[in-house]
Amino acid sequence: MIIEPRMRGFICLTSHPEGCEQNVINQINYIKSKGKIDGPKNVLVIGASTGFGLASRITSAFGSEASTLGVFFEKPPQEGKPGSPGWYNTAAFQKIAQAQGLYAKGINGDAFSTEIKEKTIALIKEDLGKIDLVIYSLASPVRMHPLTGVLHKSVLKPIGQIFTNKTVDFHTGIVSDVTMSPSTDEDIENTVAVMGGEDWDMWIEALLKADLLSENAKTVAYSYIGPSITEPVYRKGTIGKAKDHLEASAFAITEKLKSINGNAYVSVNKALVTQASSAIPIIPLYISLLYKVMKAKGTHEGCIEQIQRLFSERLYNGKDLTTDEVGRIRVDDWEMDAEIQAEVAKLWLEATTETLPNIGDLAGYRSDFLDLFGFENKAVDYSKEVNEMTDIPGLV
Repeated sequence: MIIEPRMRGFICLTSHPEGCEQNVINQINYIKSKGKIDGPKNVLVIGASTGFGLASRITSAFGSEASTLGVFFEKPPQEGKPGSPGWYNTAAFQKIAQAQGLYAKGINGDAFSTEIKEKTIALIKEDLGKIDLVIYSLASPVRMHPLTGVLHKSVLKPIGQIFTNKTVDFHTGIVSDVTMSPSTDEDIENTVAVMGGEDWDMWIEALLKADLLSENAKTVAYSYIGPSITEPVYRKGTIGKAKDHLEASAFAITEKLKSINGNAYVSVNKALVTQASSAIPIIPLYISLLYKVMKAKGTHEGCIEQIQRLFSERLYNGKDLTTDEVGRIRVDDWEMDAEIQAEVAKLWLEATTETLPNIGDLAGYRSDFLDLFGFENKAVDYSKEVNEMTDIPGLV
């Protein structure tokens, strides 16, 4: 079939298998161009099919020749209906990794569930023995709690007061004001239940109990802080409460890992275009301005550049790992540079529908958004028919 992007709000309803494969190839080529990393050898990536999770898997495999097991929750294709982009990303990654002699298997299902944890543990025992790096990169709006059976739904809301500020419709380029109502206590509790650190802790406990973590094993989860512009809706909103919980969980998990001299870290990463960030008011406008400034300065990074730098300069640099005053790894350092943020704050005040095409990089934002779904890749001819029925080799 010929596959074109079909939009509904901040969601693209279609994805392109060849475009997604080319994205994976581009990331693999980038990692190979940067040289070897003396990094992990057996890696479990929870949330492995898109964004930072996918970049972590690619960096582990093609930077350190690691065996990788990916856990993800993706929609397979049906005749005449494309699968989700993460399905095609994983199919491409596992095909290429296996062709180059690397162990690469995947489990498709709800990573929050006890069933998927048990299935993953059984496969590690059978194939890998012990894991020396666990990446936790889940991005889900809902979580069925495996112990209580309660379905928790996260919300994107400020806390304590109504919040109004600018945002942009990245499809039309129209800048307008958006007003958000404050959250309830229940909203905060639900968001923390979905996006906090409880499930990360559960995964590590299960792996420890099964004796599947090697001596000096590391585990890393991903977070974001951002500037004062986005604080009310992000870091000081419901998501921020969840991130606080995630970051606090790193200390509790590290305590549990002492028996194997292991460590848990939270890496604070840069603002990037993802399906999740596109849904948060204010963030698309901030990112379009940030992109403009960072690209002009030559410091812009995508997911793969961020994770390559995290692995090569922080996690596996052969030196003591530098963290901030509360123990977080900061690879958002280039974004949060004082000069960068001062320029973005200045442009924020100037941003209107009329000025944004010149002072921002909305075209770059749109391109990155479509790229998530395999579209607008220069190496792909989108006028040609493509087979949507792609299988994932090594799917368990």
